[in-house]
Amino acid sequence: MKISSLAVPVALATTLALSVTACGWTDDPKAGGSGKVTVWIMKDSVTDDFLTRFRTDFEATHRGTTLDIQIQEWDGIGEKVTAALASKDAPDVIEVGNTQIAQYAASGGVRDLSDKVADLNGADWLPGLAEPGKVDGKQYGIPWYAANRVVIYHKDLFAQAGVTAPPKTRAEWLTVTAKLNKGSKQGIYLPGQNWYALAGFIWEDGGDLAVREGEEWKGALDTPQALAGMDFYRQLQALGKGPKDSDEAKPPQADVFAKGDVAQIIAVPGGAKIVEEANPALKGKLGFFPIPGTTADKPGAVFTGGSDLIVPEASAHPEAAYEVVKALAGEKWQTEMAKTMSYVPNRTSLARVIQDDAGTAAMAAGAVQGRATPNSPQWAAVEATNPIKQYMTAVLTGTDPARAAKDASESITKTLGS
Repeated sequence: MKISSLAVPVALATTLALSVTACGWTDDPKAGGSGKVTVWIMKDSVTDDFLTRFRTDFEATHRGTTLDIQIQEWDGIGEKVTAALASKDAPDVIEVGNTQIAQYAASGGVRDLSDKVADLNGADWLPGLAEPGKVDGKQYGIPWYAANRVVIYHKDLFAQAGVTAPPKTRAEWLTVTAKLNKGSKQGIYLPGQNWYALAGFIWEDGGDLAVREGEEWKGALDTPQALAGMDFYRQLQALGKGPKDSDEAKPPQADVFAKGDVAQIIAVPGGAKIVEEANPALKGKLGFFPIPGTTADKPGAVFTGGSDLIVPEASAHPEAAYEVVKALAGEKWQTEMAKTMSYVPNRTSLARVIQDDAGTAAMAAGAVQGRATPNSPQWAAVEATNPIKQYMTAVLTGTDPARAAKDASESITKTLGS
């Protein structure tokens, strides 16, 4: 699922389809056979070099198989995947945004891969990728890669304010940000509608955006825990000049940060590159730290965006499809992808492979506390109208939080029940 309009150098809400249209497979797909594996990859999902290396390796280890990799455009891909799942000639493997699995699984066209979890070291998976891949107790999605927000900060402004180390707790974060928010300097640029950041704060306080009660979903912004998360957002947002009625894309927060008078923003690490491109004088002056949690022993909860791999029920070659999934989700290609794309690998134990990259390392530390949006097939419809954004603006402009949360929760409940 797309993490931010700001900016990762590659798209994160990717949908990639790997169509294994082979014929003549044996029971053991590694033992040889005749087949062409057609691979649909969304534009900018991974580099051409990565694809070339993966294709060469896969063909070498799966004799008699060739990969035909085709780049797909974004427009209309959702309908294309839905149609593929309903067809009799479906692709064998499809990559989907981690928050979209419930929607596709509801169609009944996705294969249950629960029996493969142990083989794929599922106990080590990032929860923000693994949890949305599991619907009604069945593992439909196999985690592929992830990314999440961190705090990007201006080292010089921290030094000028006498701040010698990034904060480790929420309380420290508010104190430090207030210290940075002096004169013409903004302690943080946090627009009023960064609802992904709010989601993390709500989860950290034990709340949720929506909850499932029996077979029904209902909005949960009006619980005491969720209201506490919104109150923290309100306190943090006030320590800067971010607009209360827009998100991080309007105006692009990278452009605001690039002016040099903002101490912090919340963004994916790739946002730093956009900032440096806008203002080369900031190159080498930006640092990263995980979003702080309630206590210093672990980072705060964050929204995890990224991709999972699914296998359609109509796959003509489920064994071959699994070989593709296993290769892409395995340690070798997870390591290669992390180093090539600066993504967070699907396993917590693989965080070590990106420790040399400060931004990605901070992201990986936060990813351990990653969560995904409510696992309802109708959640995409909630995002389409997004009452969460209107709720945030209402609170930040003086509306009673409890009343605004109740209205937003009722709207979410109505959409999830439609």
